[in-house]
Amino acid sequence: MAKSDRGSVPDAAGGKGPLAKDRDLEAARQRPRGSFLTTDQGLRVSQTDDSLKAGPRGPSILEDFHLREKLTRFDHERIPERVVHARGSGAHGYFQVYESLKRWTRAGFLCDPAIKTPVFARFSTVAGSRGSADTVRDVRGFAVKFYTQEGNFDLVGNNMPIFFIQDGMKFPDLVHAVKPEPRDEIPQASSAHDTFWDFVSLTPETTHMIFWLMSDRAIPRSLRMMEGFGVHTFRLVTEDGTGRLCKFHWKPVLGLHSLVWDEAQLLTGRDPDFHRRDLWEAIEAGQPAQWELGLQIVEEADALRYGFDMLDPTKLLPEEVVPVERVGLLTLNRNPDNFFAETEQVAFHVGNVVPGIDFTNDPLLQARLFSYLDTQLTRLGGPNFAQLPINRPVVSVHNHQQDGSGQHSVPTSAAQYHPNTVGGGEPRLTPPSQGGYAHYAERVDGKKTQARSDSFSDHFGQARLFLDSQSEPERAHLHRAFCFELGKVKRPEIRQRVLDLIAKVDAGLAGEIASEVGAKSTATRVRHEVASSKSPALSIHRDPRGSIRTRRVAVLVAGGVRGAEVRALEAALKAEGAGLDVIASDLGTVAADDGPLEVAKTYRTAASVCYDAIFVPAGAESNAALLGLPAAVRFVEEAYRHLKTIGISADAQGLLAAAVRAPPLDGKRPGAAAAAGVVIGRAHGDPKAFAEAFVDAMRLHRHFEREDAGDARGDAGRAANAPVTPTSGRPVKRPRAK
Repeated sequence: MAKSDRGSVPDAAGGKGPLAKDRDLEAARQRPRGSFLTTDQGLRVSQTDDSLKAGPRGPSILEDFHLREKLTRFDHERIPERVVHARGSGAHGYFQVYESLKRWTRAGFLCDPAIKTPVFARFSTVAGSRGSADTVRDVRGFAVKFYTQEGNFDLVGNNMPIFFIQDGMKFPDLVHAVKPEPRDEIPQASSAHDTFWDFVSLTPETTHMIFWLMSDRAIPRSLRMMEGFGVHTFRLVTEDGTGRLCKFHWKPVLGLHSLVWDEAQLLTGRDPDFHRRDLWEAIEAGQPAQWELGLQIVEEADALRYGFDMLDPTKLLPEEVVPVERVGLLTLNRNPDNFFAETEQVAFHVGNVVPGIDFTNDPLLQARLFSYLDTQLTRLGGPNFAQLPINRPVVSVHNHQQDGSGQHSVPTSAAQYHPNTVGGGEPRLTPPSQGGYAHYAERVDGKKTQARSDSFSDHFGQARLFLDSQSEPERAHLHRAFCFELGKVKRPEIRQRVLDLIAKVDAGLAGEIASEVGAKSTATRVRHEVASSKSPALSIHRDPRGSIRTRRVAVLVAGGVRGAEVRALEAALKAEGAGLDVIASDLGTVAADDGPLEVAKTYRTAASVCYDAIFVPAGAESNAALLGLPAAVRFVEEAYRHLKTIGISADAQGLLAAAVRAPPLDGKRPGAAAAAGVVIGRAHGDPKAFAEAFVDAMRLHRHFEREDAGDARGDAGRAANAPVTPTSGRPVKRPRAK
């Protein structure tokens, strides 16, 4: 009997038999219950924004069946790809503390400067699938697994110090909103669509984070040139049981740098693996990626002292208020032997801690303690994922866990329980005095409640702090990012609600955006709800260090190029830890006036966006040929538009003029650096002097004065037509990175 016919068959007992019961049950299941939110068991839910806690600032309670069901279902939605952070790259290395931190923690790897603790780090984008591109606008994951002598410690964070939501109950909602829309699976790896901004517009606590997401922090130049943060407030505990609150930071030794948006979009097509390739090739070339570990330490009694609650993951602790003390160095110097076995199978868990490091009652952190472990059970095929080589601790493991899929060990003990005498009482417990883990004895009082502490209520103050701390170029980029993202939103009511939120941070900015996205300006009817203040540490452009280590320069050539200039620049770059690629029409060699030059790439396979600067050396024959190559002209035009350093020989100014539609420069002075980041050589000038000036201009990374000449929308516009004039005097030397 067909299933569709089953309910229409009369029952011999007058409708009271098994078939009738089935019909009644099916009818009950299909009966509409309205639009009420329910659990999987059909129980109507009265609260889905806050987890059940012991008091508004207390720990989350395992009794919260809705929280556990919501997170469990979310964690198991996809296999085997990670639900978030699917696209990543990783590397091995070590961490070494500068001096003992016993005054703050009993964690062994932080107390002995002689120890080099092995680590594996994984960097990732959050929203996209494994097949998405590296350079999309997104948060980056920054996770480090420390293989310590006390067990594994995982510091699982991001490249931004805050998060979108305050309670882990909202995490599935956030990710569902930012992922591709369910009807068409579009767009991939992008937040520029209706569902994400609908969620944002209805969830004011996201305001601070979306300002970070719209900033240059969301499009880093390199994984090696971005900061990392633990996001949450953790607790460090000393040998005598004293606890202090702690924020973890990673500070890149190469400084903090970003892409520009047009460059990031072009890279998505030119080299979707740009970031993972950059990390891999730097390590292979013997240039390890390095970050300093920084700590902000706060006494327990000061958790509410700084105008916000340190348990709130949407807030940061300004570095000008509590300085970041740099305490150790992370060095990544070895690439994985196998991407799947290591980078894909590595399992991070925020609950992997060692004695001396503990948790706080941050409600997002509390949910992650459950969710991370639960996720690995599905993604890695069962409970024994810790036995995979990349996850295995360096210390021996002894416990009573047994069986399950993926079991690699062969337990031989006669007793798989505790306490026992059959197995000689082993494995034994370790007292805290001998290195056993003991949770911090925090006093917890409060009624069970699904409520949020009033100390979490300010959603706009730190967003204003971030906005006012940006440089003028950074603020302009943020404005353009909002216009791009909201311009992709189809529903006008969503755009309007977002503008209303932005106006609570800065009404002027909201008004500027409104005119470009077809929304009503709220600037005249919504006043700032927060006062202006600044934290210079929040600006990327604050970093005075000018290292160009690991940067790459494209040298555009054709036959007849002046080889001495290329070799002089190559030597100058090598001395700084940087390098160059010779680009020509064909692979092999190109004839220079002093011998052949090895060609690294052709104009078909290379692009300006893959380099930090470009150089066009002298040679009348070479430059005449380049002027006739559209790809070479485009190379210069893109580098100029993306604010990069450009080195131009005196006889190559025609190429510059064709690319940026600017008049030729006065190239009589050797080695002069143009105000707009264009370094002009002199015919038959000193190649070494020119190379020195070029390298010095590269230290600025970007030359934003070229961008200032453009219009507010950031197109080529007047920027492309801005005259380029040499400056007087020598470029100012800047301090180099360590």
